[in-house]
Amino acid sequence: MRPMHAAWLTLAALAACNKAESAGKGGGAGGPGGGAPAMPVEAAAARADTVVDAILATGQIEAMQSIELRPDVEGRVVQILVREGSLVAAGTPLFKIDDAELRAQVAQLEAERDLARQSLTRTRELLSQKASSQAELERADATMRSTEAQLERLKVRLARTVVRAPFAGVMGQRLVSLGDYVTSDTHLAALQTVSPHRASFQVPERYAEQLKPGLEVTFRVASLPGREFIGKVDFVDPIVQLPGRSILVKAQVPNRKRELQAGMFIEARLATAVRPNAVVIPEDAVLPLQGSNFVWVIADGKATRRQVELGGRTPGFVEVTSGVEDKEQVVVGGQERLAEGSPVSATLVQRNPVSGREESATADSGRGGQTDSGAAAPADSAAGKAGKR
Repeated sequence: MRPMHAAWLTLAALAACNKAESAGKGGGAGGPGGGAPAMPVEAAAARADTVVDAILATGQIEAMQSIELRPDVEGRVVQILVREGSLVAAGTPLFKIDDAELRAQVAQLEAERDLARQSLTRTRELLSQKASSQAELERADATMRSTEAQLERLKVRLARTVVRAPFAGVMGQRLVSLGDYVTSDTHLAALQTVSPHRASFQVPERYAEQLKPGLEVTFRVASLPGREFIGKVDFVDPIVQLPGRSILVKAQVPNRKRELQAGMFIEARLATAVRPNAVVIPEDAVLPLQGSNFVWVIADGKATRRQVELGGRTPGFVEVTSGVEDKEQVVVGGQERLAEGSPVSATLVQRNPVSGREESATADSGRGGQTDSGAAAPADSAAGKAGKR
């Protein structure tokens, strides 16, 4: 009986060992096959969007035309023909200067002209009768023409006693009153156009190659919160201004409702390029390492690390120019626990831009009242052009 009992004990031990081995291979806590457990992470999907490269800057609103009105002749102001702030057409009389003396001079020269004409006629008749010389005829003709020229000059001065609007616009503050004696150096009032206006700003010279007429400018005005205005660049200064080494840019902006006023402070975005199918991912998916940028991409339930090239940035988002395709899932939370090929259990999170139009911006500090930046932006937000990391 002892040998048989020992045999049974041996068979039981072998069975127990086989069971434990099979449990270790297929049914342990590590999951099927005994591998590592799936790592819980947060992931977001890459998305395709239209990205706008833009330059950010600050500047001001300027009138297309603005002048200080001065009289062409000196004298006393006898009439003020328009009110301050009035909208006037081109050629509208604005001020009247006393013209009594000039009118008297014009009358005197008209009499002298008539006399010179009569003298010329008489000399011609005498010459035809051989009673005068050719020299006398020429002298009479020159006298008549000189008198007419003096008369015309006085008539011009007489007409200039009325100060007229050289272009259509709005009258500014009046600086003289009735009875003031004015000269050609006296400021009477300001006159400026109201529509269109110009958005004027400066950008660093490093963006010189991107500047050209026709580019679209969007800007906001501090005194009109929530409003956005659009204009077209119509002037790029060919000279780089010192000492800031910046380039002056001006854009024409419609102002039919007269909401924009000259001198208003603006924050402008100058669009320089549009990429309609750029790939955008959340910024926290990017891991900088030794001068390069990487992301963890989920494929077939496993994490794969990829090197990526970045474009422009916007708060919370970054453009990927290579390394990630549209709709691929990238890890945005839990990257520190991952290794190449690690199984993951992903929870998909939704990351949306604050507004419909997403534009990225990295701003340099304001220099001389301006801020600039480079940006790439998914087409429905606010942005500037950012350099690649």
